[in-house]
Amino acid sequence: MEIFVDSADIEEIRKVAHLVDGVTTNPSLAAKQGKDFKQLVTEICQVIDGPISAEVVALNHEDMVREGVTLSQLHPNIVVKVPLTEEGLKATKMLSEKGIKTNVTLCFSANQALLAAKAGATYVSPFIGRLDDIGQTGMDLIEEIVTIYENYGYTTKVLAASIRNTIHVKDAALIGAHIATCPPKIIHQMMQHTLTDKGLKKFMEDWQKLNQTI
Repeated sequence: MEIFVDSADIEEIRKVAHLVDGVTTNPSLAAKQGKDFKQLVTEICQVIDGPISAEVVALNHEDMVREGVTLSQLHPNIVVKVPLTEEGLKATKMLSEKGIKTNVTLCFSANQALLAAKAGATYVSPFIGRLDDIGQTGMDLIEEIVTIYENYGYTTKVLAASIRNTIHVKDAALIGAHIATCPPKIIHQMMQHTLTDKGLKKFMEDWQKLNQTI
């Protein structure tokens, strides 16, 4: 499974650049940086050599396509992020026909994901954490989408989003999601285990007793 970092903070992205395969951003993350959006996306593309999702902000498909074309011209790795609405699906179809990669975001049902695949989406982003927040099981949605795509040979990749903890990452990988996009803190937590720390401490204590160097 590929790991993307969900951030628009250049310094945060740099810290995990050796571990991740791509980046996802959204208007909320970008707004926190206080930079020109196109400049920000271009900077991110210089840090990570992989898919970089940049979201349109228009609500009608004509302007979504216009914005998507503009974003795609910033760098070959740009993936145009489009909301899973009727207008968004129209834009996805049109962008796909232009050879522009898309990430259809804010997916909350298997039916939505099916339509995204039929529209030619490169990625679909089910938001599992937000489903958990309202008493549903977000991971069930990942399993449904993976099954449907496998049933019919859709090439759209399942990008598990709204990751809230390391268990989300593990479960998404077990189910067969192609990608998990995680906040930087979750990626750091994935590296950690108390037994690793305890074992390393013991190794270092024993090595010091030898009074040697390598």
